[in-house]
Amino acid sequence: MDTKKSMSVSTRTSDPSALTESSAGLLRELVAHLRQNRTQLREEWARRITRAELLTAMTEEEIFAEATAVYDNYVEALETGTFEALQAYSRRLSERIIPRGVETDEVVGIVLLLRDVLARSLFTKYQDNVEKLNRILDSYEPAANRIANTVAVGFVEERERIIRQQQEAIRELSTPVLQVRERLLILPIIGVIDPQRARQLTEQLLRAIRANRAKVVVIDVTGVAAMDSGVANHLVQTVEASRLLGATVIVTGLSPEIAQTLVTIGVDLSEMATVGDLQGGIEEAERLLADRAAIPGPQPGREPGTDLTR
Repeated sequence: MDTKKSMSVSTRTSDPSALTESSAGLLRELVAHLRQNRTQLREEWARRITRAELLTAMTEEEIFAEATAVYDNYVEALETGTFEALQAYSRRLSERIIPRGVETDEVVGIVLLLRDVLARSLFTKYQDNVEKLNRILDSYEPAANRIANTVAVGFVEERERIIRQQQEAIRELSTPVLQVRERLLILPIIGVIDPQRARQLTEQLLRAIRANRAKVVVIDVTGVAAMDSGVANHLVQTVEASRLLGATVIVTGLSPEIAQTLVTIGVDLSEMATVGDLQGGIEEAERLLADRAAIPGPQPGREPGTDLTR
């Protein structure tokens, strides 16, 4: 009789479909337990978040509200085995808390705390049935790991998106195109110029030339300590592109190192208008504009009667 019983157990445990059904049944039992004890467990989780000094940028009321929403999404993911709703909520949560200064380790920390709170509740519930406890944990842990990964990845992706936006905003601020007066623009460049920023600089300048119908542009690179040959070539291309739009470019503030780079890559500096400093560049720009205004008749490449100062 014992042999038959042993054979029966062996047959059940070796049947994949039976194992799947058993695992699904254990998860349903787990979900029912988490729903039944929802109030107690989420309150315990919120208290532990506060004691661990996580999410300190948020009030206790805010922490409890978010804990409630995360808990419900967590249980739903366990119940359905789908993570789309949890992913969407994770993104929305990240949008709210990242501007508050919440860090990645805090988000990972609160998710691990929730996992610990739920596991402890399972230990308490099944302390007299170790075999069933082990089987429930075997069903729970893979899903809990995936949930933790989903929340963490969602937070990191949103954080990276915000950082990219901030970097873009900083680049916009660090390369302002300023209109000194009608037909005269200044582009002061400060800091390191990488290829991406160089492309952005060119795009901003060409848009500004067209929008302001600029005739002279002063590009001041006094605040640029060095540039590689790729960026130097881009500067030359920017000068040429500006010329095609009808604007003369004056480059000011070239350091000996940058001048050497330009010579090394074969740039003919005689083809580029350069002045020692920004003040001298503005004075030269004013002279060019005055000379154009004083020339009677049509300008080369212009229709007769076109007023270059208009």
